[in-house]
Amino acid sequence: MSAVHPLSPRQTSFAPDPNLSPGEQVLQMLANPFSASLQTGAFWASLATSLGLSAGLALLFCLIRPRNNLVYAPRLKNADKAHAPPPIGKGLFSWVAPVWHASEPFLVDKIGLDAVVFLRVTRMLRNMFVLLGLIGIAVMIPVNISQRNKSITGGLDAFAIMTPLYIFGGGLWAQVVVAWLMTLVVMYFLWHNYRRIHKLRRTYLESTEYQKSLHARTLLVRDIPAKLRNNEGIAHLTDEVNPTGVVPKTTIGRNVKVLPELIEEHEEAVRELESVLAKYLKNPDKLPPSRPLIKAPSKYRGQTTGGKVDAIEYLTDRIRALEMEISDVRDRVDNRDAMPYGFASWDQISQAHTVAFQARNKRPQGAKIQLAPKPNDLIWNNLKLSRSSRKTKRFMNGIWITVLTIVWTPINAGIAIFLSNLSNLGLVWPGFKTQLQAHHTAWSIVQGIAAPAITSLFYLLLPTVFRRLQIRAGDVTKTDRERHVFRNLYAFFTLNNLVVFSIFSAVWQYVTIVIQYNKQSDNLWDSLQKGQFFLVITTTLCQISPFWVTWLLQRNLGAATDLAQLWQLSYVWFARTFMSPTPRQNIEWTAPPSFDYASYYNYFLFYATVALCYATLQPLVLVVTALYFVIDAFLKKYLLMYVFITKTESGGQFWVTMFNRMIFATMLSNVVIAIVVKARGQWTLVAAIAPLLIILAAFKWYCMKTFDMDLKYYARGGMQDQERIAADGKPHKVEKISSKFGHPALYQSLMTPMVHAKAKHVIAEIYHGRLNSETAQSMAFSDIAMEPMTDSRKPSQNVPFEFVPEAQQDFQFYKNREDFRSEAGDDMLESRAQTPAPSIGKNDFGSFPSTRESSPAPPLRAAVHRKQFDQSNVPEQFKTSHVAPVTGDLGLRHGPYTDPYDDRANLLGGVGDVRTPNGEFMSMDRFRTPTESRDGTESYDNTPRHEGGYDYFRTKQ
Repeated sequence: MSAVHPLSPRQTSFAPDPNLSPGEQVLQMLANPFSASLQTGAFWASLATSLGLSAGLALLFCLIRPRNNLVYAPRLKNADKAHAPPPIGKGLFSWVAPVWHASEPFLVDKIGLDAVVFLRVTRMLRNMFVLLGLIGIAVMIPVNISQRNKSITGGLDAFAIMTPLYIFGGGLWAQVVVAWLMTLVVMYFLWHNYRRIHKLRRTYLESTEYQKSLHARTLLVRDIPAKLRNNEGIAHLTDEVNPTGVVPKTTIGRNVKVLPELIEEHEEAVRELESVLAKYLKNPDKLPPSRPLIKAPSKYRGQTTGGKVDAIEYLTDRIRALEMEISDVRDRVDNRDAMPYGFASWDQISQAHTVAFQARNKRPQGAKIQLAPKPNDLIWNNLKLSRSSRKTKRFMNGIWITVLTIVWTPINAGIAIFLSNLSNLGLVWPGFKTQLQAHHTAWSIVQGIAAPAITSLFYLLLPTVFRRLQIRAGDVTKTDRERHVFRNLYAFFTLNNLVVFSIFSAVWQYVTIVIQYNKQSDNLWDSLQKGQFFLVITTTLCQISPFWVTWLLQRNLGAATDLAQLWQLSYVWFARTFMSPTPRQNIEWTAPPSFDYASYYNYFLFYATVALCYATLQPLVLVVTALYFVIDAFLKKYLLMYVFITKTESGGQFWVTMFNRMIFATMLSNVVIAIVVKARGQWTLVAAIAPLLIILAAFKWYCMKTFDMDLKYYARGGMQDQERIAADGKPHKVEKISSKFGHPALYQSLMTPMVHAKAKHVIAEIYHGRLNSETAQSMAFSDIAMEPMTDSRKPSQNVPFEFVPEAQQDFQFYKNREDFRSEAGDDMLESRAQTPAPSIGKNDFGSFPSTRESSPAPPLRAAVHRKQFDQSNVPEQFKTSHVAPVTGDLGLRHGPYTDPYDDRANLLGGVGDVRTPNGEFMSMDRFRTPTESRDGTESYDNTPRHEGGYDYFRTKQ
């Protein structure tokens, strides 16, 4: 090798030494001590700020938590006895012991399988990176320091020489050894946890809760041909893939037309009215001089004042009109066309799962047959989509993601080139270079904090954007949507924020070097060759590694922010202090927040991917990542036990998606290591790494074949366990499938506007003029109309509002109410696996009742007297039902002008095939009136004709 002239500690010139080899000249040009010093200062600044602020937030949490269970332990306050976490003392660190001692079997019963699987993933990553961090400290750092070429590292600090940038020859074999060690470590932890999650999943499928659930023995049938869109058609489709010989009970979906949109518009109008009233009635004893006005919609044809209308009157009338329209649509929904989806239910879970397994790769007559999710997991609007519509939506979704990627690319390039290394900005901006050298420490702090912080702020917006895009992509369940959001987020993060980020930095460095060579020789092609592109890629990856170290250090600050619930505290305090929140908002703010599994899985997998890819380039990244997972694994356990809920329990279905991404991350890290060794021209080293890709692919295939089918299906055929027919040994009710898997728009109750109880005495003044008008008198049967007020100081008993006292604006009073039930999730109030019961006739026991009185209704005609008889041996379908009282509560009742004992209404209405008291199967076709199907043949429809009818009084008929 030629004589070497080492760089002086403060050398910033880019003139290469002609006595060095081309590769060493490139390294000399890139080995800018000033830039390295700037990055080292950025690292220490990021370390100090992240750990300091994290410790401060953790201390703040310990101080505030004992006095604020509403924010820091809402699950403890609102969960029922079966799902409540252990109580916590009032001490500063009393929360540590319950979290530390909570075992996995205990947590499965308390927080659900989804949360337990997530916690197992965090522990897996923690243990994995602790071990990998030890490998990095014990192997990579000593090798990188001892085997470096000291002739070209003069003036560089320890942070820079810990990279493999200055290693040549035999020292590169350490990269190969570490690649194999990393791959084997990752494979072991994935295999070990796959087995544990397989065991958890099988326990979940065999649990009493799951065995009792309706959705566990029900199949969803989609893309049904037009000629088979009836109950018999569904049975015919399932029969083509049914090896059990058992005929299922079926129900076809009904076309609800615009009903969901009307209900959504009604909810928006109610919330807007509540907001208007909350502002107007903030001080009931001193009302504003003028009534609130809003801009009149374009379709409004009434009188306006300057283009505006009275907000209270308009919204009240709009709510009334929507309720009448909703009622009318519900009355006519049975006459609509059948939809291309339906449900088939068996008596045994093993029968349903066997059919689903047989149909997994088949499409009988074009129909898709799969296991049915819980009804509250369905995205009903997407069930009606055809295959072509879903393909179009997925294609457009891909287009939008591409547009988002293109829009983010220049921003990402700016961060990658300039913010991650401010010395690059000084190359193109001489004035800034002077400032950079004059205020070295200050700009080090900016580089260590600003670039990771700006990147993190953008990351906060991405999950919301991708979730909205995925809703339009045609997913039929919320679980599938969240898994696809996770998948798309990870792909975007990895491609755009890791691969593209690194490539932009490399290209910038390469162009800079080519320009310097071209100034000397004035030969572009010769300059391009001397630029050594692959070596520049390796060099750039090493140089931007401090950015990822500082970025990962700031993740500890994010973990502490989650623990302190800083955003929730700040937002609620600001809203309650400076705004006029509605009673409904106050109640919703006290409900436990839902855990965003897609976002957190993506964050954790992205952190792991960054750490694996930079493991040999900057071994410190493994230590920083291990530190993060050690801290956050414990903090997330507390949050899932006491703060967050699982909105929709999927039974641990995120695991397979996570596993596949972890395999990809390991493959990508091996590719990066191969590039590092190839930059020195060592094809032998690349060949030693190549088998790892094949081994990982084979490992993925092995796990898929060994575990995946058992994770999804309770049974796949063979002998059936007769002891697990049902927990109570009784036959299942045939009407459940049509009621529980009916579209929620058919039966969900409509929201009632909530008003603070302190404003109850002024309601009469607000409505006095309208209620004495002829319009009010003509609305005797409206859900909104009220009786004329004779005493302006006392509100009518029939006002269309629910008055909520201050002391009762808490979720614990409303957690069983239907309009708040979705806020409770699947893991607090009822069995997570069981199919939620429809709201028809449901008693909201334990919730604070509505203060709204029922509207006046015509009296019921006296029932025809019937002689009572013993019904104990009568099948459930033939038993007579009692007349429900006339109240404002939801409940099944007959119309005011019908005989409740009319045989035509009770004998065969909605009854499918039944069994006699001794268990003998009996078809009801002989008693039904035949109807003509779409193909011209006679059929007998089991679909109930009047399920969930809705009247003007918000009660069911």
